[in-house]
Amino acid sequence: DVTEIEEKEAQAKQEEQIMKEQELSNLLHEKRYLKALGLAISLDRPHTVLTVVKAILKEPDGRKHLEENIVRLRKDQKEAVLAFLVTWNTNSRNCHEAQAVMETLLRHEAPDTLLQFSGIKSAVESLLPYT
Repeated sequence: DVTEIEEKEAQAKQEEQIMKEQELSNLLHEKRYLKALGLAISLDRPHTVLTVVKAILKEPDGRKHLEENIVRLRKDQKEAVLAFLVTWNTNSRNCHEAQAVMETLLRHEAPDTLLQFSGIKSAVESLLPYT
């Protein structure tokens, strides 16, 4: 019977998730935005990433800080943020944050690099009507 083992694994995963949520909350409170972005992306939480982006933009020189943080993300993280911002851009409450992130990506990534992002074609097709 493997039920007990599966229950323990599920409980361990749930505890790990709770720990990551607490860490994310702490990072936001401490204004350690790069780590917070990375953790929210790894948890696959588009809304949390949006919350971090909004927090960065509320800071003095928010655009500059957003740019510094987005540029330092890994390629796979930038791909995830691009996928998230496609959804954000469709909502008028979040479109400004989506546009700010998109502007940063377009400014700092070479066109050839952007073309290598997974899902770039569908992202551009989805962004065009709302941009």
